[in-house]
Amino acid sequence: MAELGISVDIAVIGGGMGGCAAALAACEAGCTVLLSESTDWLGGQMTAQGVSAFDEHARIEAQPPSLNYARLRREIRAEYVRTFGAPECMPETGLPLNPGNGWVSRLCFEPRVGLRVLERMLAPHIAAGRLIVRTNCAPVRAELRTDRIAAVFLRDAAGVEFSVEAAHFLDATDLGDLLPLTHTPWRTGAESRAETGEPSAGDADVPHEVQSFTFCFAVERRPGESHVIEKPAAYEALRAAQPFTLVIGSPLRRFRMFEPAPDAPLPFWTYRRLFDARLLDPSGHGLRDVALINWAGNDYHAASLIHASPPELARIVTEAKQLSLAFLYWLQTECPHDDDRGQGYPELMLRPDIMGTADGLSKAPYVREARRITPCFRILEQHVAAAGRSHAERFLDSVGIGWYPLDLHPAIGNPNRNMFAPTHPFQIPLGALIPRPAPGTPKNLVAACKNIGTTHISNGAYRLHPVEWAIGEAAGELAAFCVADGHSPAQVWESPALTQQLQDRLRARGVRVDWGDDG
Repeated sequence: MAELGISVDIAVIGGGMGGCAAALAACEAGCTVLLSESTDWLGGQMTAQGVSAFDEHARIEAQPPSLNYARLRREIRAEYVRTFGAPECMPETGLPLNPGNGWVSRLCFEPRVGLRVLERMLAPHIAAGRLIVRTNCAPVRAELRTDRIAAVFLRDAAGVEFSVEAAHFLDATDLGDLLPLTHTPWRTGAESRAETGEPSAGDADVPHEVQSFTFCFAVERRPGESHVIEKPAAYEALRAAQPFTLVIGSPLRRFRMFEPAPDAPLPFWTYRRLFDARLLDPSGHGLRDVALINWAGNDYHAASLIHASPPELARIVTEAKQLSLAFLYWLQTECPHDDDRGQGYPELMLRPDIMGTADGLSKAPYVREARRITPCFRILEQHVAAAGRSHAERFLDSVGIGWYPLDLHPAIGNPNRNMFAPTHPFQIPLGALIPRPAPGTPKNLVAACKNIGTTHISNGAYRLHPVEWAIGEAAGELAAFCVADGHSPAQVWESPALTQQLQDRLRARGVRVDWGDDG
């Protein structure tokens, strides 16, 4: 089945944080935009993937990547002030409100709240006719004419296909799905030290060594009650293979489940807590704490989503979901008590409504590593790592900023791969968003999320919430600039004058392209 096609200036395929930021930027520039998303929720890692505890940096309140990202954070907080009468600042610290009061992030919240805010930010452009949003739609094929993408075909949940024609296409999918469909060169996995010169790289190229992914879930704490789920199939094997533990790194890094203790890590429960009942329900109306579970225990690293055939993909997703449920069952039945005098916390109740699913798991897996374009410029570990240098590489073509450690989780075939190395505040070079020009490579495709030209290692710093948003904003503004002036993205990058014009446009709409004297 097929329906009539859609024609717009810019097609943004993928509705995660990068895709939403790109669509917003392009619409604000006056372009017509199609934004598609494979689930029924926009927002990607902050909503459908369940990671609604932003991975940010210490300067985020004073130096957000853009005015729109600052607005996103501000309006999420305002939702809790309006709904619960929450204070605008945290009582203990005076910092801006953190609804979940989780210690991993300055802003922890429920996924649906993030979804509502995103939809509200996009709504004026939908009403004005500039933006078409299609959810539950995934790309299935593309039509190329010479060196350009002429159309991308999307298929909805009912199996109906429709075409999208555009002057420029942005790949904002979590796995880089447009790249193989459009014959855009890409790669995955770990590069060798001989190729990249990265100090932390291995001796060989390992294309399948992709970071683990996670089906997140949320639980509510209801002391005195029992909400133990049915024991998952193959529970014992999953428990042994993972393993399930609250110890990270060494026995000295054992997290207590609930209660803080002197000289001990902060509690596991408050790590990614999304709803702090003491903060949001001080009058005691019966609301309970809710925490997000995104932990080493439910990181799936047995197989890659990228390299799987459709039958294999279904099996991998099923196994990854079973792993998350098995970790929940362990928390409910076997997790050692803080006082070591018992085990299991049956009062942990799975909250399917938080994730908007029947099984209680996130609508989509939290993906840490995607296909990566072969770019005009590739970002390496040594461009951003703090070791051995006083500041990150300064890029004359910078189109955004970010800051996060080089954070790598266990990988396919390398379950012992762990890295959390500091970086300096860094920039996002324009050349990393643009496929390297070559015969057969489309000239009108731009990478708009974690599929930019990083390496397996540098991706670990560029895949987080504010950086993905900044990448998307830059991609959307670049595409709008190209629509207005008729240039290709590569031509903009190749010309210092055009790059400067793009940077001026970004600055004019409140996007930071450098850190000033602090970077």
